[in-house]
Amino acid sequence: MVRPRWLSAQRVTASRLWRHWDRAVALWAGLNLLLVVFDITYIPLRTFWLQRNLTPLPQVPLVVPLTVLPDITPVYDPVKGIEPHRETQAYLRAFAELDQALLNGAPAAELTARQRRQVELTAAMINENPFAASGNSGTLEKIKNRLRQRAGLESAKQAADRLLSEAWLEQRGWEQERRFWQQQVLPLVATSYWRSIDENGRPTDHFWRIDLLLFQSVFALDILLRMLRLRRRFPGLSWRDALLRRWIDLPLLLPFWRWLRVVPVVERLSQARLINVEPLRAVVSRAVVSLLALELFEVLALQLVDGTQSLIRSPQWPRWIRSLRSHQSVSGDDQQLVDLVRLWGPLVLGRVAPRLAPELQSLLGHSLQQSLREVPGGAILPSGLSRQLAGGMVDSLLDLSRGTAQRLARSDDRQAELLQQAIDRFWEELAAALEQAGTLERSQDLLCGLMQQIKLNYLAQMNRAGIDALMDELDELTSEPPATPPA
Repeated sequence: MVRPRWLSAQRVTASRLWRHWDRAVALWAGLNLLLVVFDITYIPLRTFWLQRNLTPLPQVPLVVPLTVLPDITPVYDPVKGIEPHRETQAYLRAFAELDQALLNGAPAAELTARQRRQVELTAAMINENPFAASGNSGTLEKIKNRLRQRAGLESAKQAADRLLSEAWLEQRGWEQERRFWQQQVLPLVATSYWRSIDENGRPTDHFWRIDLLLFQSVFALDILLRMLRLRRRFPGLSWRDALLRRWIDLPLLLPFWRWLRVVPVVERLSQARLINVEPLRAVVSRAVVSLLALELFEVLALQLVDGTQSLIRSPQWPRWIRSLRSHQSVSGDDQQLVDLVRLWGPLVLGRVAPRLAPELQSLLGHSLQQSLREVPGGAILPSGLSRQLAGGMVDSLLDLSRGTAQRLARSDDRQAELLQQAIDRFWEELAAALEQAGTLERSQDLLCGLMQQIKLNYLAQMNRAGIDALMDELDELTSEPPATPPA
């Protein structure tokens, strides 16, 4: 295979400046990923960022305040095109005016008017449901349930009328009712908002401007610098191939599916040695292999066995065997088998066989003694005589072997021709034997039956436990043994 030009170049060690740059970009990418996660979850979690409290049990009015967190909604709401809802803002302003009037002791006529106004706004809020615009209709249900529970009535509108009536306030006192409204109702009302839409009919989102200006511009510059470094390391590499080698960085430039940036960010942090993802990669790899190994091996094994069965059932076996003859070969090298015999013949007969003389003598001597014992009336041959006879026979055979090896090692055209004729005759006789009545079909049936038994017995024995056992064995082989403490 031709060696690419860029593989011949020597690898250039990254300088300290490049290492610092890579670490800085990796940290900047990590910060961008955190901001992307915050942006994706801001709308679902806006109520949390607005109120900055936790409700561990949604059915119980238990609130854990987190006043340490800053209120970021005034800063980030404009990024998402979020504006206060006019109806709920009017409701909150009217309640603040009613609160001041009750605290300052306003005239009875003014108090009655403000109470009626608040009841009307509550009924209008229940009827129009301003929370539907932000997809928080469940918030209105919470408000209605708390009003019903507080007043002990089935209707939320009637409950609001009772809770703001003069008789109820004189009986309970405004201070107690004021805490209920400020802690149970008004925080839920304040979560309603209105979000504008752009010219394409989608909710307004200006995050792309921040992303493009502060982050994607830096990522584009870094990708360009990495391409330049690749071309400097491998001069034969084209710009297109250099860009394809950095395909993992492309999610950093996409204005959509920003959650995909977790892949290049983790890769950069790992390359900069700021995090170690090898343990996590090993666990994920083990899980994937455990899930796919059994199915993949079953498919490959079945495909291999089925292909072998199709090859065995082919009626072309006699023709294929005859094609192995020297005058039928189409490979262009008719003497391959002859050359192999001439190479291995002297090696086995001249060098390997003589070294087996002691073992052959012992084996042949033992065979002679056992053969004479089995003959009726046969005498017991002394062990020394049996070894002597065996040694003579082995020496004769080895002399014949050495002589044959010497003759095969010689360059004899006549000998090569005779050997080739013998091999051709062997293939011809084998093909003719297979063509006799039922021989090929019977052989094919037996071999295919054997392959079928392999499928039924071996493949059926594979299961998930076997794969898990193999994975455990692999872990034992690849894991380093614990270091022994010094004595």
